This record gives sequence, structure tokens and C-alpha cells, in this order.
Amino acid sequence: MVVVTVVRPTVAEQSLDWCRALIALGSNLDDPPAQIAAAVAALKHLEGCRLIAVAPNYWSAPWGPPGQPVYMNTAAILETQLSPNGLLRALLNLERQLGKVPPVERFGPRSIDLDLLTYGEVVLDTPELTLPHPRLHERAFVLYPLRDIAPGDWIPGRGRVLDLAAAMDGSETVLSGDRATL
Repeated sequence: MVVVTVVRPTVAEQSLDWCRALIALGSNLDDPPAQIAAAVAALKHLEGCRLIAVAPNYWSAPWGPPGQPVYMNTAAILETQLSPNGLLRALLNLERQLGKVPPVERFGPRSIDLDLLTYGEVVLDTPELTLPHPRLHERAFVLYPLRDIAPGDWIPGRGRVLDLAAAMDGSETVLSGDRATL
């Protein structure tokens, strides 16, 4: 069982209004279905956030170094009162609490990955955070789960989720019950 400590955001990390944020979740180590379930459970208790929806799980072929296990991916919609950077810090803290060890190689295997994809209509490019996520529009394993829960959402500078997902090949991303087809 994973124990998650609630970390209260600082005043600077809070905003007054609720903002919709899209989050990607992924795992390819240490029982990915259990890792994803633990992350979703932790998101339900994230201070200053409300979990609105979670997509079905998908299996996808790994990006990056060869020889990795397949990934399980999903997406979630949060409403949050945290600032973009406050939400990013909260997600990184959840990853640590869930036992994530940074991969040795870029795009290497990981027990859990939580990525902030969008924060309302905010466009941001800082050393700490880029919004929307810079590769969101290139990844079927992100767009397919988003299509299931937020098909009409607009990705600033890229287009509507449904249209972006329709443009994907997707041959390496399947619903979780279809893992054998990868």
C-alpha cells in the first residue's frame, strides 16, 4: 500500500479561481495497473484540486531506449486552485511519494509519470514548465485517453483533442484489454 502525505500549497502556489488542467499518467515498471491506480487515488486527495474524470487505460509501445516493457497510459481532468507551477510541484511530489526513481536515460522506463499537459488556455515557456506540454500533439498514448474524456478541449496553438487524436497513426496504442495486439 502506498501512503501519500498531503502537502499543503503555499499562498504563492494558489490562485483564487478554479482552472481545468489535463494530466497524463504513465507507467511501465512495478505493476503498471497498480501504479496507475495508486496515482489516480492520490490525485483524488490532492490539496487544492478536484478530480473530474479519468480515461480508460491504454497500453502503448515505449518511446526511447529499446528493450523497455510496454507502457500503461491514461489521462485525467483536474480542476485546481493551484497555480501552474504549484500544480507541477504537487505532481512531482506525488511522483516521489509513489516511489518514482528518475530514469537513467531520457524516455527510459519508470514506475510512474505524471505530466501536466494543459492548464486552461495558458501558454507558458519557462525553464521549469512548458504549457501546453510540448509533445502532447505528437503522442497517441496521450491523445487517445484525452479523446475519451475531453474530446472538445482545445490545446492552445495545436487544435482540438478530437482532431489531433484522429490525425494519429495509433497502431502502437491500444485499450488495456487489447495488450496482446501490440
